[in-house]
Amino acid sequence: MRSDVYRLADSISWAISPVVVAPLVYCVVVLLGYQDDPARFSYLMVLFASSTVAPMLLIYGLKKIGKISDYNITFREQRFLPLLVLIGVNVLGYEFMQQLDAPRLLSGILLFNAVNTVLILLITLQWKISIHLFTLTSSIALLILQFGNAMLFLFVLVPLLMWSRMYLKAHNFMQTLVGGIIGFVLMFAELKWWIGL
Repeated sequence: MRSDVYRLADSISWAISPVVVAPLVYCVVVLLGYQDDPARFSYLMVLFASSTVAPMLLIYGLKKIGKISDYNITFREQRFLPLLVLIGVNVLGYEFMQQLDAPRLLSGILLFNAVNTVLILLITLQWKISIHLFTLTSSIALLILQFGNAMLFLFVLVPLLMWSRMYLKAHNFMQTLVGGIIGFVLMFAELKWWIGL
């Protein structure tokens, strides 16, 4: 029974992981929100490269050379280098978006991904925050900004993911709660301000 529950928690953790959630949300935002923009697939490629391709290649490479012990980067001390690299990746993505003259919401995603990764990096020096919850709730914030309160139902995923991460002993309650709260509040406030400029 325990192994079945563990497999369920592990499946939830992977299904609602940053490398799944972020690109899925970006697809929805770009393809539905900007369906009349002829450059929408270019925007999507930049977002994909920054949110999925680069992180996956980076984590795979670091695991291959033994810089991290597992793909979830369980140990806080091992998170510094990948987070630092991802800051640079998002800044580069933001510059590409600027060159494409992308809508402010889309360029803002990458700009504030970089800014928020700096914050996560600083927190990580002292404490381990849940990047899974941070990504999920910041993605929900993005969907609410683009499509309105109809997206509020997605908050049902938050306690499910919290349970999963705690059951797997990847995080404690406060690490998941703080990650979730900060992720939503920051992204919502930042993007609301950015698109209002």
